[in-house]
Amino acid sequence: MDGRRLRTAGFHLSAGALSALWLLPIVLVLVTSTRTFDDIAAHGVGSRPHSFTLDGFRQAWVDGGQQRALINSMLVTLPTVALSLGLASMAAFALSRYDLPFRRVLLLLMLGGNLLPPQILLIPVSKLSEVLGIYDRLYALVGVQVGFGVGFYVFVLHGFMRAIPGEIQQAAVIDGASPWQIYWRIILPLARPALAALTALSFTWIFNDLLWAITVLRTDSQMPVTASLIGLQGQYVSMWNVIAAGSVIAAAPTVAVFLRFQRHFVAGLNLGAVK
Repeated sequence: MDGRRLRTAGFHLSAGALSALWLLPIVLVLVTSTRTFDDIAAHGVGSRPHSFTLDGFRQAWVDGGQQRALINSMLVTLPTVALSLGLASMAAFALSRYDLPFRRVLLLLMLGGNLLPPQILLIPVSKLSEVLGIYDRLYALVGVQVGFGVGFYVFVLHGFMRAIPGEIQQAAVIDGASPWQIYWRIILPLARPALAALTALSFTWIFNDLLWAITVLRTDSQMPVTASLIGLQGQYVSMWNVIAAGSVIAAAPTVAVFLRFQRHFVAGLNLGAVK
């Protein structure tokens, strides 16, 4: 019993130390964002705070352009998540519930597309958007994000939907349900844990993306919040309170989405582990 207690205590101490080490940069950013520039310049970034102000958030939000950048991020992220999961769920439903020709080939192609490094496609995507006349448009970024994300979502949802018992679908067919009714009223509600988990993941990936944003966008007024942070750092070179406040603003939506879908997210991960 004493050995077990020592191991338990050691585990909790180690986990607590790792958690504190992981949270330390986040706490430092939060504290820095509420300090004045004079306080940071006089005592240093890592010193004990001697002031409290929210003026850094105002500067980042208004003067630094974070307000417009956050709107751009939402205009890209929300339609992309809806389109990606909508198309992926319909494709996964067809591939998992019906005996379609070459369905395994299609799944392998989708999986292989996700294994392709996106860096080698930056120039082709940029040139293609210019040829199509959609360069430096937010809907161009939406199209790129949907195109590169839907394959992974189909692959994940296919595994969930394939594990749903076929008797449920057969009973619905006997009752006269059409394929659309089966998809909308039966399969989607049963796949809600997987959809919720993918919603949280896709929102985080798309909202935090920087690579594709600077590939298909050019002007500052079109940039999302991640790319805007680079401009904010160049505009406020040594004003760490403003840069930290901008980072907090950029991170707030993803944290809120994760907290909202946390229960479904964990359930989706557990369900996937069992299946």
